[in-house]
Amino acid sequence: MFKFVRLMAMIPVMLAVVSCTSINPTASASSSGRPELEQKARDAYRQLVATTPKAGELATHATAVLVFPDILKAGFLVGAQGGDGVMFGPDGKVMGYYNAKSLSYGMQAGAQSFHQAMFLMTPAALSYLNSSDGWSVGMGPSVVVVDEGKAKSMTTTTLQSDVYAFIYGQEGLMAGLGVQGQKITKIKP
Repeated sequence: MFKFVRLMAMIPVMLAVVSCTSINPTASASSSGRPELEQKARDAYRQLVATTPKAGELATHATAVLVFPDILKAGFLVGAQGGDGVMFGPDGKVMGYYNAKSLSYGMQAGAQSFHQAMFLMTPAALSYLNSSDGWSVGMGPSVVVVDEGKAKSMTTTTLQSDVYAFIYGQEGLMAGLGVQGQKITKIKP
């Protein structure tokens, strides 16, 4: 119960933090890379593969994997979420750093954090992300959100979407119904 109260008290702080990062997402980027973020992303990816082995198989067919190790979401009627992530190539090398943010509205209340991994399956999806001024989920390449049940039934012949997204490692409590769109933007060093 205390954890829930603490999370609810963090909603205004989270909204302020997310709104500040949406104004200038490059403020936290450094020219020498981001080793702490990279390590968190690698750890979050390992957690996904350990709990959902099909994700590891999916990675062998992906052009790139974009991992957001700490996305924070908070809201009360109006909500916001945001976090930084790392894109890895098929060889495991860092291809770039990205910021994800979104606003939502509707009946919602609470705060939570989670990991998100997006498997970009086609060169066109990767090109669109890097050439557009941010990528809004729902616009551009088709995105399929994969749950545990769907992951078990995935095969190489059923892979037909541009991007597969896994949301996992949720902590906290966020409840409600709302409309939301997510924008992903490359962080320029």
